[in-house]
Amino acid sequence: MNIKLSDNNFRRAEIFKCLSDPNRLQLIRLLYKNKKEMSCTELGEHLNLTLSTVSYHFKALRLAGLTNTIKDGRTKYVSLRYETFAKFLPGFLETLLID
Repeated sequence: MNIKLSDNNFRRAEIFKCLSDPNRLQLIRLLYKNKKEMSCTELGEHLNLTLSTVSYHFKALRLAGLTNTIKDGRTKYVSLRYETFAKFLPGFLETLLID
C-alpha cells in the first residue's frame, strides 16, 4: 500500500523533526520570551553554546521555516516566523513559557 503525504504533512514532519532537539527548543523559547530578533552570539551566551553550534541549529530552524535570519556585516540576527507557528503549531509557543 502506497501512502502519499500531502505537502502540509511533509512540512509538519520536517518541523517536528527539527523541534526534537532540546537546544533548538531552548533557542525558540529564548526568541519567543524576548520578543525580538537576537544575534547568534547573544543566544549562544544565554545557552552556553559555541557560535558554530548555534549557527548549525539556526540553519536547521531556518530550513524548517521556523525562523528568519538577517545578516548585518558579520553578525546574523534571528527572529521567529510567527506565521509558520500559527499555521502548523497553533498555541505551541505559549507552552514554552510553562516550566
